Amino acid sequence: MWKEFKEFALRGNVLDLAVGVIMGGAFGKIVTSVVNDLIMPILGYFMAGMDFKSLKYVLSEAVMEGDTVVKPEAAIMYGNFIQNVVDFLIVALSIFVFIKLINKSKEKFKKSEEASTEPEPETPPAPTTEELLTEIRDLLKEK
Repeated sequence: MWKEFKEFALRGNVLDLAVGVIMGGAFGKIVTSVVNDLIMPILGYFMAGMDFKSLKYVLSEAVMEGDTVVKPEAAIMYGNFIQNVVDFLIVALSIFVFIKLINKSKEKFKKSEEASTEPEPETPPAPTTEELLTEIRDLLKEK
């Protein structure tokens, strides 16, 4: 069983998948930062300074006794949901563009590879001495 697991874990596809997951996590952090730090503040500016993270629908208010919270607020945080949807759309768009670029470069590479491996057009073989002599003989007979 250990041998089979070792073969599975060290197979090329599994290693590629592991690298992809790690890169995806790092890429996700970058995109989250772009959404949180760049895009959402700009959208908030154009929407009269609204902060999307603070958008919520309160189901029940918090109950307080002095400074202590007896019952916390129950709210639907739809602003956070909007921000996550924007985050997802940016990730999906960037992955789409990245895959499209990879496919284009693969096509160009494939075309250049095909062009370099195409055989040169075949030239007819040079006539042999006998064929040339036969041709000369036939021309002389015609005259």
